[in-house]
Amino acid sequence: MTTAPGLTDHVERTIRGLVAETDDSDVTPHRDTASKKGVPERLCVVTRQHLPQAEMIRFALSPDGEIVPDVDSRLPGRGVWLTCSREILKKAIQTKAFSKSLKQQAAVPDGLAERVETLLKRRVSDYLSFANKAGQVVAGFQQVDAALEKGVTAALLHGTDAADDGQQKLDRKFKAIQRDRGAPAPIVNVLTIAEMSLAMGRPSVVHAGLIPGGLTERFLEEAGRLARYRSDRGVSDQSFSIDHANEG
Repeated sequence: MTTAPGLTDHVERTIRGLVAETDDSDVTPHRDTASKKGVPERLCVVTRQHLPQAEMIRFALSPDGEIVPDVDSRLPGRGVWLTCSREILKKAIQTKAFSKSLKQQAAVPDGLAERVETLLKRRVSDYLSFANKAGQVVAGFQQVDAALEKGVTAALLHGTDAADDGQQKLDRKFKAIQRDRGAPAPIVNVLTIAEMSLAMGRPSVVHAGLIPGGLTERFLEEAGRLARYRSDRGVSDQSFSIDHANEG
């Protein structure tokens, strides 16, 4: 599996279009110009960096004083924002950043980091399921290969436990086609074969291709966030388990 640094501009534009309806006051306009103008940012209470909301995770305080991950960014009240990284979450717990930010005692439940990853993975699986039901996904090596020939594939998805040979054959073909078209070639490796199969309601889904569409865009957004969370750096220019070839 190969990786490329950062999310591409193509996916960044779609990711940064997500704006939550929350009561948080730590929002500042994006300081860059052009297409990024007006994009809301959140302050990470650990790194003290302002980052686009889609590069972060929101946490809220439950009525009984316990920290709850709000991956949908919809829970009421003032939230605490962290860079989307397991390591940053661990630092927040170690330094009692939640209580300091909320200025009150905030209990951190056991297994919070694992709970966040489970929720993020569920969102990836949900959007894969939605895209599949909408007819935006083809599954199986031969079917994906045929879709590549037709030039209708926007992204490839492989199980993390897929054999290298089949994955590499499809990847090489996809990258060559997209390179000739001057288009991005996102390759996603964030779900296991079993997780892909469960999401799509089919047995043994090893390889899948996603065709252009709104649900494919949302799937890529959520897959990028999950990959970012699993990274050990938690910064905007890190490498992900999503290979966006042929860009830049």
